[in-house]
Amino acid sequence: MKDELQYIGEKIVQNNYTLAQNVADIQDPKYTQRLEEGGLPLSERVEHRAEIIRYLGMALYEDLDDVSKNVTAWAEKAVHLAIQYNVPLSDFLRAISTYRTVIWNVFTEELEQRQFTPITMLDVSKIIDPLLDKISNIAGEMYEEHTHKLMEIAYTALEELSVPVVPITEGIAVIPLVGEIDTRRSKLIMDISLSEGTRLKLKHIILDISGVPIIDTMVADKIFQIVKALRLTGIETIVTGIRPETAQTIVALGLSFSDIKTRANMQQALKELGFRQVPIQS
Repeated sequence: MKDELQYIGEKIVQNNYTLAQNVADIQDPKYTQRLEEGGLPLSERVEHRAEIIRYLGMALYEDLDDVSKNVTAWAEKAVHLAIQYNVPLSDFLRAISTYRTVIWNVFTEELEQRQFTPITMLDVSKIIDPLLDKISNIAGEMYEEHTHKLMEIAYTALEELSVPVVPITEGIAVIPLVGEIDTRRSKLIMDISLSEGTRLKLKHIILDISGVPIIDTMVADKIFQIVKALRLTGIETIVTGIRPETAQTIVALGLSFSDIKTRANMQQALKELGFRQVPIQS
């Protein structure tokens, strides 16, 4: 039985390039088209396919742990290429299943010619199938990680848009905040206000919180931290937009804004900073 496995394995290895072409022939044309349009050379595609076929053949007669490491490395490279050329996960998994078909075609042919024992069929399946499943599992994990990274990038970009720093005049800017403030967003507000404050050489920032629906102990503490951090960089902050119901909540919670300059609205803050309303000429 061991001799039969080695015979099949060596035959697969010896014909790996031919089998690689067979893989290409039965793969979904759309999958191949994506790779071609992406600019992946045909020679590289053939070499890549032949490599995994060689490993699958070697698995039938060489140390399985060593072969498994090679298969893992191949899978990671294959998934990187697939992601690079915008191949959907479903297409990649279907492409991997074609290797199983090609290998079994070889095995079936040899089975008929040499009358291998049924146990040999089972052993080939027990060795090769887990390796192909391993590739599929690696693909699933890597695609999930890639999707998570893309979502993080998109979420961060969206968050940054939610913290606009609007210059009013030289040295003065307004940051109008809308929506809830959690720990993540408060850090973003601090990071952006500090970086933009330095870049724009600001002396004053009006932090308008009229669009923040809830001011609790955590939110108030985050606002304190932001104001203190800006003060350390030489930027004075005026907090505006504290609604009456929010003020009542702050008092009920025993929170103190005594160290923070507050004004009822942005108009009052701008007036304090020297802005005057210009009468409209009739």
